Amino acid sequence: MTSYVFITGGVVSSLGKGITSACLGAILEARGLTISMIKLDPYINVDPGTMSPFQHGEVFVTHDGTETDLDLGHYERFVRTATGGRNSNFTTGRIYESVIGKERRGDYLGATVQVIPHITDEIKQSVAKGAGDADICLVEIGGTVGDIESLPFLEAIRQMGVELGHDRVVYVHLTLVPFISTSSEIKTKPTQHSVKELRSIGIQPDILVCRSEQPLPDEQRKKIALFTNVQEKAVVSAYDADDLYKIPMMMHEQGLDDIVVRQLGMDLPKADLSEWEAIVEAKENPTSEVDVAMVGKYMDLKDSYISLVEALMHGGIHTRTRVNIHFIESSEIEEQGTECLRSMDGIVVPGGFGDRGIEGKIETVRFARENGIPYLGICLGMQVAVIEAARNLAGLEAAMSTEFDKKTPHPVVALITEWQTQSGDVELRDEESDMGGTMRLGAQQITLKKGSLAAITYGKKIIEERHRHRYEVNNNYRDRLEKAGLRFSGLSVDDLVEVVEIPNHPWFLASQFHPEFTSNPRDGHPLFSGFISATRKHHEGELPEVAEA
Repeated sequence: MTSYVFITGGVVSSLGKGITSACLGAILEARGLTISMIKLDPYINVDPGTMSPFQHGEVFVTHDGTETDLDLGHYERFVRTATGGRNSNFTTGRIYESVIGKERRGDYLGATVQVIPHITDEIKQSVAKGAGDADICLVEIGGTVGDIESLPFLEAIRQMGVELGHDRVVYVHLTLVPFISTSSEIKTKPTQHSVKELRSIGIQPDILVCRSEQPLPDEQRKKIALFTNVQEKAVVSAYDADDLYKIPMMMHEQGLDDIVVRQLGMDLPKADLSEWEAIVEAKENPTSEVDVAMVGKYMDLKDSYISLVEALMHGGIHTRTRVNIHFIESSEIEEQGTECLRSMDGIVVPGGFGDRGIEGKIETVRFARENGIPYLGICLGMQVAVIEAARNLAGLEAAMSTEFDKKTPHPVVALITEWQTQSGDVELRDEESDMGGTMRLGAQQITLKKGSLAAITYGKKIIEERHRHRYEVNNNYRDRLEKAGLRFSGLSVDDLVEVVEIPNHPWFLASQFHPEFTSNPRDGHPLFSGFISATRKHHEGELPEVAEA
């Protein structure tokens, strides 16, 4: 039978519930348990797919193509078990959508549909479905205790505690313990009030994870335990760490996993955290250092590219390289030129939507291509590479994606229906000219061209990677672009362009897919390890000015 650990948060948002959940999952997994992980989000959007990155950060795409909360990315980077996608992220909108659908079908036999029991029952059923047959399911509840939006989720997990019993449910509450610098005092009152709020709805936390700048002194730990009815050993200090991947050891040293398994009545071996220790050792002892420019449009909120940032760091771990990422707005390139890129050892252009800064990205690609700087393009970063090659190698003036210019004379990137219409394969209806095709989501198989940089980097011919895009490279231009010097080195099973390269360049590769979604610190990812290796060689002057074609 599956046991459950529910992780809630109080005082303020963004304390790190996702990291706490992921790290606890990693430690429990290191003790031999199978883990499943779920995120419950209180917003009414059905999923975060249409939400602005500035508001919500990155949209993480799972293997099955579900657009989910960025915390699922944390989960997959810390635990071996891939999240179940559709059964790992439930929002208020999705729960209500399901309940209303059942009501419309008559599933409730004419009953008055209410938050309790119908919404809470739907939440409990969703959690049970997402848990699968794992030994322990960790369930993170988004938002902050006291928010009206979170109440149905909190009521549902309260009911599960009653129904399953104390030996199958553990409640972990994450709070803030602020330090007031003017009086040099650590304040426990916000934690006391947060626990009081949680207890008022019927949940007594078993463990408190206290976020603070510095380790929590024994005096404050005892005070928090006394006023919250939590055992002193169950008050865990989650102080600021200089490395995300040290947190599993930090929590293990304070016995967090011991408290959980003891309450659940499990007799397990000690956690083997040697892999995490090796990761930290590699990060702290690099043999080289590189500067990488990430040129995008959401640079004011780094969470917009959190998986990509972490994947670059993973490439650094596996090549013993300290990676210094310089976040550059593509609109700044448009206004000030590419001089800021001259000192970079590598350039990354990530994915994105909308036309703001698009010309800056195209100029960034041109700079990397013409100056022999290692380049890695992701999704839109591949599409702008195709546009740049079309304009400056193939002589297709004003080439563009129809996402940004519907009237471009050379739509080298377009919706499939648009370029099929261009070739006469289909007749485009008026309504399709506005809305276009369907988003391509999730893992799909890709065939790499033998001898290509992509095939050499991956070390195999057939790969599988996750997608999140709507526009595709226009197959009508492939021959012309290839003759001009752009290599199409990866294709999908239905003949869509997945990878492009510049053969006469030291290291230039761009993918339509998102390899960052499958990178993790223990295994890394071949594309990021390969890219960082190339940036090292560039930094050390080992890359040739012109690589062999």
